[in-house]
Amino acid sequence: MKKVLIANRGEIAVRIIRACHELGLQTVAVYSEADHEALHVLQADEAICIGKAPALESYLKIPHVISAAEITHADAIHPGYGFLSENPNFASICESCKITFIGPSTDAISVLGDKAKAKAAAKAANCPIIPGSDGIVETVEEGLVIAEKIGYPLLVKAVSGGGGKGIRFVHCKDEFVKMFPQAQAEAKANFNNEDVYIEKMILNPRHVEVQIMGDKHGNCVYLGERDCTIQRRRQKLIEETPSLICDEKMRKELGEASVRLAKSVGYSSAGTVEFLIDKDKNFFFMEMNTRIQVEHTVTEAVTGIDLVKEQIKISMGEPLSFEQKDIQFKGHAIQFRINAENPAMNFAPSPGKLDYYLPPGGPHVRIDSACYTGYKIPPNYDSMVAKLIVTASNRDEAISISKRALKEFHIGGISSTIPFHTFMLEDQKFIDNDYNLNYIDELIESGCSFESAED
Repeated sequence: MKKVLIANRGEIAVRIIRACHELGLQTVAVYSEADHEALHVLQADEAICIGKAPALESYLKIPHVISAAEITHADAIHPGYGFLSENPNFASICESCKITFIGPSTDAISVLGDKAKAKAAAKAANCPIIPGSDGIVETVEEGLVIAEKIGYPLLVKAVSGGGGKGIRFVHCKDEFVKMFPQAQAEAKANFNNEDVYIEKMILNPRHVEVQIMGDKHGNCVYLGERDCTIQRRRQKLIEETPSLICDEKMRKELGEASVRLAKSVGYSSAGTVEFLIDKDKNFFFMEMNTRIQVEHTVTEAVTGIDLVKEQIKISMGEPLSFEQKDIQFKGHAIQFRINAENPAMNFAPSPGKLDYYLPPGGPHVRIDSACYTGYKIPPNYDSMVAKLIVTASNRDEAISISKRALKEFHIGGISSTIPFHTFMLEDQKFIDNDYNLNYIDELIESGCSFESAED
């Protein structure tokens, strides 16, 4: 491998370019017309425009991405997260074009990227699953029979994609009849796949995920867990590791269950196994993401392992550079997603020009971003401005450093989620670890404006 094309944009494209350059690899950035001034375009060794602003006409246009690789003689493609990262057809086309796809095999993506198939694989691997349908549910009538069997409340969920799309919460029969076709339609619109399945709703859960890494030689390890419970409408906002609800016994059980699942499908790359944990601390497999995660940074912070570089080396056929016994966790890390959204206006999008952009610095602070003063955040894509990652010896210290770092973070010209994060660091329930997956949505419904005490 000599040259890597990054089939993505924003901070993850910049992150991958940095990893490639440290490994001595040449890089190619692809960009849409809306991203011609983007930072990943400036930092890559080469850049090529692949289409108009809409993702369907650029970043999701497989022929354009493959053509860019062929024109620039790139021999590998890193898909990042989102866009084509979990598209088995894209991985297969890369393989047929003799381009290394930096990710798991097409077969692994096909199984684990389909939530219904992934659930079956998890069950076979003795990984606890949430009660629900055995596979795809095609009609309302079929779904009603299953719903009656498992009981309400329940979820209708798209088998493809993520990000909270194609999901409906159902509390009774009448709601099911109405919401089942809504979930199918949203799944079709977002993932070009209307297939959905049904599962029991775990009430007031925590959302905890496990980072795994496997190579092409049969080795697979887990690198601890991340607590991603602070979410709005199933969109993650704050992630931290270690999770305060996991003791060493649960951590080991979660990790081993994740590795069993990964090994059962011959998984080779970075991946994340996501779980819901109920009030009695029973954990249930939810899904597996067959890509690098947005929140991979906190795992890097406490393990000292560069997950992106390791992912690239695995795709080159190298064995893992560590074993399970080598993994050690040091300290506590928290990641804050700084999005171009207005938390006081129900997180309304706030694209536009950054009149100024002054990120924080100092000890124990990391910023992953593709923004700079004068950059125009386009309305066409994810609203992320930056990821603020703070590391300390314990959670209390991490919170203190986070408060300082957020005070130093100055963004002009747009609204951002900085006030939300400042609010959360002063919120007693967050400080006391006394919250669940519905907490932020409940605060929003109560009329909370997310203004900090200092505001």
